[in-house]
Amino acid sequence: MAKPPQKRQPQKPNNKPRYQTPPSPKKNADGETIYKISGMAYNGYGVAKARKITFIPYTIEGEEITAEIVREDGNVSYAEGLSLVKASQDRVFPVCDHFGAGKCWGCQWQHVDYKAQVLMKFDVWLSQLYRHGNMTDKTLERLIQPVISSPDEWGYNHHATFRRGIEGEFGFLRQDGRTVQQIEFCHTLHPDVQNAYESLDIDFEDMKSFTLSRGHDGNILLQIAMSSEQMPELNTDLPFSVNVILPDNEPVNLFGDTFVQYEVNGRAFRATAGSFFRANVGQIPQLVGTILEMLALKGDEAVLELYAGVGVLSAFIAPHVELLTTVESYPPAVTDADENLAEFDNVDVVEGSTEEFLEELLAEGARYDAIVIDTPPQGLTQPVIDAIHDLSPQKIVLVANNLNAFWGGLFGLMRGGYTPTRLQPIDFSPQTSYVESVAVLVKARSN
Repeated sequence: MAKPPQKRQPQKPNNKPRYQTPPSPKKNADGETIYKISGMAYNGYGVAKARKITFIPYTIEGEEITAEIVREDGNVSYAEGLSLVKASQDRVFPVCDHFGAGKCWGCQWQHVDYKAQVLMKFDVWLSQLYRHGNMTDKTLERLIQPVISSPDEWGYNHHATFRRGIEGEFGFLRQDGRTVQQIEFCHTLHPDVQNAYESLDIDFEDMKSFTLSRGHDGNILLQIAMSSEQMPELNTDLPFSVNVILPDNEPVNLFGDTFVQYEVNGRAFRATAGSFFRANVGQIPQLVGTILEMLALKGDEAVLELYAGVGVLSAFIAPHVELLTTVESYPPAVTDADENLAEFDNVDVVEGSTEEFLEELLAEGARYDAIVIDTPPQGLTQPVIDAIHDLSPQKIVLVANNLNAFWGGLFGLMRGGYTPTRLQPIDFSPQTSYVESVAVLVKARSN
């Protein structure tokens, strides 16, 4: 039986490190190198400091393991563990048969107790902020908040995408980021999604991947992504709706519904095949609440929301503002937003490129009190950051689901005269190293 997790405080990395030659690693009686894990990296690896910084998966800070180097990459090395010399009290037994060396990399931290995962995510998040942000301890102590835990550790994903491997198998990416591990059972999937996956028996030559989504009413939507315009032929007795996503990301309905409906805080949201929706639906209310707290709306504001998707955040902002303008480039998501926000007379839903629309706003001399940005995975472009500076809202709320996009947007906005007043990590992906981030920035007062 696993020992209970240690109670420990998140570690603050030294933001002014002095270089020291790492000690030579110890060896055991068999001549195997023993590594001590001194920290965790944002990609889910444990970090050991030997002659080179060495990344070792499936480890925990404070542990000692024997390992062998499998790859060199410039100034860093990658190793695989051989044996556990000293285990962390936070270590637990993984529940998934696909978890482990050379297997599925969809989860990186199943071997860590969830309470400890939350602390580790905070440590990694904070260390990245030190590395990229050049902020003082006093500033960070004032800004940062603890990670908001997920209400569900398992079974939280209401949709999942299964990729095709080189041998035709479908599953999740392995640690190498290229090959695919065929999946039989995934413990992070909602049980209805898992059952739908087990019942599915389809395979087409030009099929790249497929996505299964579960709505709040239990209905299942199957999305088949094709590498060509060739349409698959399917029997209509499948117990769920089926849509095809063509190479240009255009959805085509084969039979059943074109969308799935999710529920957030008692509101139903339609999401057409191909539209973005956070898979951990149960954690979205925490994100909504955080954004509303940061905005601190009084009711007379004009708010601009960028990359608004199907209008989830919009629906909870709209009742508290005089005007809300939402911008989204994916046409089916815009259609969803029109439907999801139909009750609000104070919402303008705009279809188009964020860059182009911001240019139009600047040309018109438009002004907004606040901007909410649900950052795309690739991050904000410099033209978008520059345009936001020129629009000069009093407040900006920045949301991002990966650290690189978050830090890039945060520090880009800070360089334009904005100051963060709260930084909030939120865990949407238990058993993984990933964390979403939210920041609120205010415009610096001019002298």
